[in-house]
Amino acid sequence: MDEVAAAIADPVRREILVLLRDGHQSAGDIADRFPISRPAVSRHLRVLRDSGLVRDELVGRQRFYRLDTAPLARLTEWLAQFDAPSGWAHRLDALETEVYRTRRERQARDATDRTGKRTA
Repeated sequence: MDEVAAAIADPVRREILVLLRDGHQSAGDIADRFPISRPAVSRHLRVLRDSGLVRDELVGRQRFYRLDTAPLARLTEWLAQFDAPSGWAHRLDALETEVYRTRRERQARDATDRTGKRTA
């Protein structure tokens, strides 16, 4: 998980992953999308490959890269613990419901007190 987190920490590598989301691309096509040198893009691709986030395939003289999201699963599961609603969220929702119910009852009671008979 640490290797995957380190790999996606860099904005260039995250952009490469987004590019590969729609399908495989050659190393040259990927490099053409960035204002950095081809060797720099190659180093980013190596980090992504070493972390398991991309797979490469040599076809003739071209190397194609494809996204592999499986290594993201453990990181996603770990991150989910911070996104899940806490017990407080449910308690605050219940408190809000109770406040509205109390207001409605108080308004109904005040209307009854003013007219002497119950109005809704």
